[in-house]
Amino acid sequence: MGMWQMTDDQYHRYKEDVNIMKDIGMDAYRFSISWTRILPNGRLSGGVSREGVNYYNNLINELLSKGLQPFVTIFHWDSPQALEDKYRGFLSPNIISISDKGAARRSMDFMLGWFMDPLIKGEYPLTMRKLVGNRLPKFSKEQSELVKGAFDFIGLNYYTAYFAENVAPSNSLNYSYNTDPRANLTGARNGVPIGPTSASTWYFTFYIYPKGLHELLLYVKEKYGNPTVYITENGVPEINNSSLPLQEALKDDTRIQYYHDHLLALLSAVRDGANVKGYYAWSLLDDFEWASGYTLRFGINFVDYNNGLKRYPKNSAHWFKKFLKK
Repeated sequence: MGMWQMTDDQYHRYKEDVNIMKDIGMDAYRFSISWTRILPNGRLSGGVSREGVNYYNNLINELLSKGLQPFVTIFHWDSPQALEDKYRGFLSPNIISISDKGAARRSMDFMLGWFMDPLIKGEYPLTMRKLVGNRLPKFSKEQSELVKGAFDFIGLNYYTAYFAENVAPSNSLNYSYNTDPRANLTGARNGVPIGPTSASTWYFTFYIYPKGLHELLLYVKEKYGNPTVYITENGVPEINNSSLPLQEALKDDTRIQYYHDHLLALLSAVRDGANVKGYYAWSLLDDFEWASGYTLRFGINFVDYNNGLKRYPKNSAHWFKKFLKK
């Protein structure tokens, strides 16, 4: 993942970034409120960071002043260290008060149903309850009533897709989230990949499959009663090649094609009745990815980490600007 370094420094450069959004023609910006920036020790009793509150107030005011709608993610995987030390993060219920076709179905239940079924039905998917058994926490009646229907909309992140192959039951498998679904996820079937590939690393291959976004939205529509949906993340990475000249690094035509095809798939799903109200590309800037560090670039704007974090619009930023004017 590389050595730690300053990534985008939006904390100090938010006005510059809002101007970039405005220039592209965006009308909304999805950003995350860092738990630790507001509550450094995880709880109100541990004190509130006034500097953190002021930063988000300033960012939101700047967005509104330029005609952009703030769209906030409350939790983005950055639980405070104090709570990690005390509760082992979300492994403990005390951190918060609530908290083949068969193989494909099980995989969807473990990935999507794990979140959606409690919100819609007040309990985990039946497949999870059967396969995980007493290792899966059970909702009390009060918890079930509390979580059922407790949403205004659903945010979906879509990047890629895989085939699912059935895995026969085996007593030799170690119990884990990866083995419980009894499904092997693979990017190819009978030697044929599900789609073209983008950036590949030692631990994963990124397949491009726009049809999967259409299929996902119709799946949510049919299974969960067509809730209001926002696509909160959708994007494609490139390998961060530090030896590439800047002008070459800005030529991200694969990303343009990716967005074009996925937006067409989204339009098709809307025409088929999916209740989608908004779309957020990932991402405005190259960033530090949780699993990949600085090895991948997702931004439509290039960030020069070796030259004062200067921003340069990639071809995809120019494409989005034209697209949003239509």
